[in-house]
Amino acid sequence: MNYDRYYTHDLVNGPGIRVTLFVTGCTHACPGCYNQSTWDRKSGLPFTSQMQQELLDACEGHDGLSLSGGDPLHPANREAVLELCKAFKVRYPEKNIWLWTGYLYKEVEKLEVFDFVDVVIDGKYEQDNPAKAPWRGSRNQNLVILPK
Repeated sequence: MNYDRYYTHDLVNGPGIRVTLFVTGCTHACPGCYNQSTWDRKSGLPFTSQMQQELLDACEGHDGLSLSGGDPLHPANREAVLELCKAFKVRYPEKNIWLWTGYLYKEVEKLEVFDFVDVVIDGKYEQDNPAKAPWRGSRNQNLVILPK
């Protein structure tokens, strides 16, 4: 998996102060996407074990981890995202993980990563259908709170 960037004090991608990782790789290619630079899964930098540790360390004293992109559920990203989510929950069991994906939750709900993710925002971005609710780009996107 590659990543484009990460923010260590994000106030936009979920509640509270969060660490947000933007991975690369997205096949949805939504018109009007503000992260088109993340579509190519080979762009960005490799997400190494050292980078994972740095990201987890950055979560200390924050409210949670947010995963965006690109698409964290792009097939090339799934294994590394799963490992990151597992490591995060071992270290911070009381904190939450939010994940944005262009897939509908019902299309991917059987993925193991959802054993660790607390909230998923699903659905492709629709530029002609702007959201009226927080944390979504367009009205068709759903905020799904996952049962634990």
